[in-house]
Amino acid sequence: MCQHTPPCPSATAPDRDAAHLLAHVPEQGWSLLCNEVLHFEDTGGLLPSGAVIAPRRPSLSS
Repeated sequence: MCQHTPPCPSATAPDRDAAHLLAHVPEQGWSLLCNEVLHFEDTGGLLPSGAVIAPRRPSLSS
């Protein structure tokens, strides 16, 4: 797990996207965070458990 001080948020924490970046592959559109979350440029992702994080879509206001 994370060796940073303070430690990165866990993969299940609401602020999981604040974890340190370990790898960034822009040509494929993904990044690996320190908490083992795969983050995709469409704002979706995968948790270490394999659970899917749905992409966040902007809400349309009238």
